[in-house]
Amino acid sequence: MSKFIVFLLGALLGIVIGGAIIFYTFGGAPRAAKAPGAPIQPPDASGAPPGTAQIVLKQDFFNQVLQTIFRDMNAPAFPLNLTGQNNAGNDQVVQYGLLQNANQCEGKITLLPEGSGVQTGVRFENNRIGAPLAFSGSTSVFGNCVQFNGWAQAALDLRFDAAQQTVFGQINVETVNIDGLSPIISGFVTPIVQSTINQRVNPIQILQGKQIALNLPITATNGNLQANVQDVRSEIKDNALNLYVIYEFAGKPIGQ
Repeated sequence: MSKFIVFLLGALLGIVIGGAIIFYTFGGAPRAAKAPGAPIQPPDASGAPPGTAQIVLKQDFFNQVLQTIFRDMNAPAFPLNLTGQNNAGNDQVVQYGLLQNANQCEGKITLLPEGSGVQTGVRFENNRIGAPLAFSGSTSVFGNCVQFNGWAQAALDLRFDAAQQTVFGQINVETVNIDGLSPIISGFVTPIVQSTINQRVNPIQILQGKQIALNLPITATNGNLQANVQDVRSEIKDNALNLYVIYEFAGKPIGQ
């Protein structure tokens, strides 16, 4: 009985120390990389000001982009944060709680078009942009290579950087669901997955400055009509993302 108590205390101490290492390594709950610009606000209740252009992006547009990436390009893959090494030699593999032999532990996460009962995509609902993300991956835990599958629920926040004249999307993973692993191992894998997606994916360029800025020569006036983006507002309406681009207009001689 005394040996069992010593073993139990040792196991509990290992879990506590391991959990503390993860907590302090990630600085608490994993957070997204520093976001550029400022959060985009909803339109003014009084209506759009003069010089406002509206850009409408349907939910299907975003999902068609994702489908094309998965169909015609390599699936997005990212090295896992703090995995220690990408090649673990002849480490054992823990898959759904079982140890198996393997030649490699890649130490990365790969986004999948679908898996774990969800389809990766963009969802407009309740005036927010949601993004379920299916994934698979592997990482080293307790000296063993753990292969895992699961899905994450993320939110996409929009930001406008006036200096870059660019609209960015900022992914923030809210929950991570790992299939089949024991609670102890899942407790190590979950924050690593969350941190990796938040850090590696962000920021996402949605509209670049050159796409939405204006510089039109008016030959009869020997001048250019220029318009820089002063602000951007957004709302989810009729299953679409509506971006209201507010311009500041100015006229300058040609060549300036």
